[in-house]
Amino acid sequence: MRPMIAALLAAAMLMGLQPSASSPDSIVDRSSRNLSSVPRDLQKMAELLDLSCNHIQQLHRGDFQNTTLLRFLNVSWNSLEDINPETFLDTPLLEDLDLSHNRLRNLSGQRYLLHTENLLVLNLVCNNFLTMTLGSEFRSLVKLERLSLGAKNISTSDFLTINEVKLRILTLSLENQQGYRAGSLQDVHAQKLQIAFTSYQILNHYLVSDALSHFAVVELMDLTGGYKDLSKQLSERVEILTSHLYLTNISIDWKDFTDFASVVLHTSVTHVRVSDVALHKPPQKDTDVTQISQMKSFTASRVVVKYFFFSQEAVYNFFINMPVESLAIVETSMIHMTCPKLHSPILQLDFSNCALSDSIFSRVEGQESLECENLDNVRKLILFGNNFKRLQIVSKRVQFMKSLQHLDLSINSLVYDGLGECAWPPNITNITLSYNGLTASVFKCLPKGTETLDLQNNQVSVIPSSILKMENLTCLNLNANRLQDLPVCNGFPILNKLLLKSNSLNAPSVKKLESCPKLETMDVSKNPFTCTCALRSFIRLGIESGKKTGIELLSWPLDYYCTYPEAVRDIPLKDISIPEVSCNIGLLATTILCPALIVIIAVVTLCHHLDVPWYMGMIWQWTRAKHRARMRQIRPEDLLGVEFHAFVSYSQHDADWVQNSLLPNLEGGAGGLRICCHVNNFVPGKTIIENIIACVEKSRRSVFVLSAHFVKSEWCHYELYFASHQRLAWGTDSIVLVLLEPLPQYLIPSKYYQLKSMMGRHTYLEWPQDRAKHRLFWANLRAALQADLPNAPVTELE
Repeated sequence: MRPMIAALLAAAMLMGLQPSASSPDSIVDRSSRNLSSVPRDLQKMAELLDLSCNHIQQLHRGDFQNTTLLRFLNVSWNSLEDINPETFLDTPLLEDLDLSHNRLRNLSGQRYLLHTENLLVLNLVCNNFLTMTLGSEFRSLVKLERLSLGAKNISTSDFLTINEVKLRILTLSLENQQGYRAGSLQDVHAQKLQIAFTSYQILNHYLVSDALSHFAVVELMDLTGGYKDLSKQLSERVEILTSHLYLTNISIDWKDFTDFASVVLHTSVTHVRVSDVALHKPPQKDTDVTQISQMKSFTASRVVVKYFFFSQEAVYNFFINMPVESLAIVETSMIHMTCPKLHSPILQLDFSNCALSDSIFSRVEGQESLECENLDNVRKLILFGNNFKRLQIVSKRVQFMKSLQHLDLSINSLVYDGLGECAWPPNITNITLSYNGLTASVFKCLPKGTETLDLQNNQVSVIPSSILKMENLTCLNLNANRLQDLPVCNGFPILNKLLLKSNSLNAPSVKKLESCPKLETMDVSKNPFTCTCALRSFIRLGIESGKKTGIELLSWPLDYYCTYPEAVRDIPLKDISIPEVSCNIGLLATTILCPALIVIIAVVTLCHHLDVPWYMGMIWQWTRAKHRARMRQIRPEDLLGVEFHAFVSYSQHDADWVQNSLLPNLEGGAGGLRICCHVNNFVPGKTIIENIIACVEKSRRSVFVLSAHFVKSEWCHYELYFASHQRLAWGTDSIVLVLLEPLPQYLIPSKYYQLKSMMGRHTYLEWPQDRAKHRLFWANLRAALQADLPNAPVTELE
């Protein structure tokens, strides 16, 4: 935004006029465009229009017919000579009109003002007005609050037409003024009179006299001389209505300044402010100042000394020894302030935005630093925006201010190492230490009677448990620090308000608030909340804010939102739901394990009912058999002399099962295997042992049908013995065990130790009693016996 429009907008806001922010077209800047007339393409929504610094000579009716919402109009610094009486007929909302620095000629002929009855601010300074006589049209400005005028001559009755208008501020610009008649301001009713002088203009005695007689607030601006006359008038007047006297943007010698100050101190003026001061010829030694005065406050701001060689101490001594209730020197490059020579009546000191250091108020005599003891009436001390560095030293500088209650040390570079003791005066109740570099150790260096403590924008990461008990503390401001959790209130038993905005709190421990029985208000907004189980109790606190808990969370719920996890980032805490089951380990375990246990029991029961383990075992054996058949590579020469896929060994008591079930399923069309058994293949004439050995050698595998009768048969034992020796040549898969009926280990004789070993290490096939399982049994057995034999047809397993 350009400087001119920015200044206009700022002035409007100071007057309490706020332009609408609903549309970007509400502010229109056409300044410095070399315009000779009002543009025709102005936005209809325009509320603030800047046409300054152009070459517009006339304003016509209809120039603003499209800007009916216009409230602020700046046509200053143009060449305006004439304004049509109906120019502002289309702008009924106009509140601020600036026509300064133009060529308008007659203040009694400004008829366009008849259509500006809502005006609050009117500026007509620096035009070509010869007299200050206001026309009757000014009488219609009943809402006018601020009026700025300038003319060469001011006479009585010039302001008669506005004698019923209650102005807030009247500004008179003395533009090469030739004359002022005494009593000309008697018809003006304004709270404040501003008089702007031009360079080296002589101070008019009658004008100043009327100002001091008729206005409570008088501001003299741009003065460069005439201070002796001003001081003389002040000293000679018996009665002065003015209570507030301001000198702004002035250039003055030290002697004139001190003479003026000494005179004013003896008058009924209660408040004096000098600002934007260029101070010449500063002193080389102390200047006496009266000790008797009715003045309540003296303020000096933005004072610049124009000489390099002078006594700074003499300047400081003059100000600090003033007999006033409130002394303020602000926004001035002042590096020190001395101690009053006598007991001072000052109640409030304001040295904000200066350059003061830790040596303030002290003086050095020899090797000893002496502290100030003459400021014991000071109740409020404002020192923000300086160069203070050590909190412990500052406490010593103010230790004798026994009446001190409010101390502001914000915006400095204060630190405290926690080693030395602090020496605060006993009655401090409000201390502001914001915007410094203080850490947790600061709680060891605080006034015990503090009621309100402001530590925002420091480096506090924790409130230590070993701190001085602050029994009167009701408000603690720790905004913008580094706290990671809520503090406990053991050291602050009656804490009522706790501010923790913009810290590093991820999951505040609400349980710690149990140590704060008096807490009613808390602000934990704009912290990086981690929306996990640990935050559930804090979210509940926010939802119940001010209701059940009795603690009101400020800015809830707008400024409380998640920063982690990413899935819920920027979601308000009030919309976050964290189930109890996900946070309670016992409940979570119960919730998971109970259904899981029920499912397991159901699965086990179902599996047992459907014999699923048996089916799985059969499938596993079939798979292993197929795998072994593919992986084991038997050379053709190794199978020379092998005629059978398997030799079947069984007890004669199990012969029916073998003849009626086993052999048909293995040798028939479904099996296609060649099976050797003693009934069909033993050669007559040979001994049984010779036949057993021959059958085992001619068979690729041996199948043993195990039962209680099998382990009682002597011949079965021989067959198992010879087959186990044959296993050394063919491998572990050369023996296949078929359990025809359950065979506990204790029923197996000790001589069958090899059988026990095989049953313990190898999987065997169990004959199922359920006919539905027979098909899978035969498939597994055929798969285990399958082999490509010479002189035998190759068959494929179904």
